[in-house]
Amino acid sequence: MSRQARRDTEPELILRRELHRMGLRYRVDHPLPGMPRRRADVLFTRAKVAVFVDGCFWHGCPEHKTSPATNAAWWVAKLERNVERDRETDAHLISIGWTVLRVWEHENMKQAATDIARLVRPGGAA
Repeated sequence: MSRQARRDTEPELILRRELHRMGLRYRVDHPLPGMPRRRADVLFTRAKVAVFVDGCFWHGCPEHKTSPATNAAWWVAKLERNVERDRETDAHLISIGWTVLRVWEHENMKQAATDIARLVRPGGAA
């Protein structure tokens, strides 16, 4: 697991490039308010929008979820806890007035950037 990229994955880079091309500025891999040990992939502090690019394996994508056969019980517990932690993070951010967006790594990042721009820009223009 230590070899897995925690940030700057290809989907994240594509998303960030597209957001930057649209003229949006953001924080990368930034601690969350009230949760200093948890981080958002992209954070718009003024607009209070947190964006997470979730990997299909690590976050239990309904389309691409797989379960390793070796040490299966440990992996099931690990992956379920990841999803539980995601829900806790979402609930905390929503409770303090933030908007949370979760994008699966297999989704179209250009479309995701357009959707994010609508939320972040005043008046919702993309």
